[in-house]
Amino acid sequence: MTSSTRPAKTVLISGASIAGPALALWLHRYGFAPTVVEKAPALRTGGYKVDLRGGAIEICARMGILDEVRAHSTDMAGGSYVDSRGRTIGELPAEIFGGREEGDDEIMRGDLARILYERTRDDVEYLFGDSIASLIEDADEDGGGGGVTVTFESGTVRRFDLVVGADGLHSHTRRLVFGEERRFRQHLGAYISIFSAPNRLGLTRWETYHARPHKLVSVYATAGEEAGTAKNCFVFASPAELPYDHRDPATQKRLLAEAFAGDDWEIPALLSDAAGAEDFYFDSIALIRMDRWSRGRVVLLGDAAHCASPASGQGTGLALTGAYVLAGELAAAGGDHERAFAAYERVMRPGVELNQRFAASFAKEMTVSSRRKIALRMFMVRTLPKTPWKNLIAKKIRDDIQKAANAVPLKEYGAVPAAASRAAKGF
Repeated sequence: MTSSTRPAKTVLISGASIAGPALALWLHRYGFAPTVVEKAPALRTGGYKVDLRGGAIEICARMGILDEVRAHSTDMAGGSYVDSRGRTIGELPAEIFGGREEGDDEIMRGDLARILYERTRDDVEYLFGDSIASLIEDADEDGGGGGVTVTFESGTVRRFDLVVGADGLHSHTRRLVFGEERRFRQHLGAYISIFSAPNRLGLTRWETYHARPHKLVSVYATAGEEAGTAKNCFVFASPAELPYDHRDPATQKRLLAEAFAGDDWEIPALLSDAAGAEDFYFDSIALIRMDRWSRGRVVLLGDAAHCASPASGQGTGLALTGAYVLAGELAAAGGDHERAFAAYERVMRPGVELNQRFAASFAKEMTVSSRRKIALRMFMVRTLPKTPWKNLIAKKIRDDIQKAANAVPLKEYGAVPAAASRAAKGF
């Protein structure tokens, strides 16, 4: 630790989705004093189903929330592809690619966010309905170290030892400290939208897919879904980025409707449900690529640092892993942020890059470009469960997924070092 640096004690975390509360949980355990600020007026409980595999499952166990995660499992039985007349083309049972019996699980993003919030709200300060307006890194009056003076949108001014941007793909913290998002965002050629809607297809623990050239529509209802409710999901190719504000749902709904205008099957009815959806989500399938994730006393976490897009299936896992590693390295470094941030990035970056390569490859497979290719895929879906080599194919897919899910090694950080403990107590 340099002579001009004192151990960090107070940490402001921007974002109360997954990465932020997970980091707050670990920081509190290590003796730090975390504060979480969230622009939304309350916890966001919407979203889609997310995979928890490999290292993410182990981290849930170490956090002590794995039983709760299991209790909120989507428990999906499988999925089927249908044609434009609603006829089933092929089915894939969930177990063919592994799942709970393999140690993995799936949960709704909102359920996981709620579990993390409930585990931390009594120990962590949460500031809902506010956000960071400006950040100024400066030195202590006594010259003993540094800190970050934060002005909030509410007008409140406070000082923290460290600031963590865990505020997603469109991170405001990243923009304030590193520059405009367009410098770091890599569009992968498609957009995705998902929202809650009436269960028009009468699904139970099942997902129905309908593929069209350059488009994919799916509807699913999980074990925990409210009676009569499902999730409608739309994906469509767009090589060029569309001009819209990510805070403008009206324009996003218009773009979605235009992309699927004139399509048959159940698409018109499913699209009509977007109008009244309170949890409507629409965004680019994109990566965030940065040369470094920290500057001074500010560090980025989760999608804010390295979004791997929904195509990777590992965004939530990377968020949980990053929170575990960042908190552990801060504790191991006795609050020395320079050492901790460097170690955090050294541990995380190889696994992040592997998952981003996986995402870039899979994004192209989400929107098949022609009817011939769709027909070929449907043939594979229809015949795979009946082929003698189905287990070999399924194993290859599972192995690739597990490689991505375990790409970040999980260190045992052990007990809180004395320096971090002293810092947390204000010594």
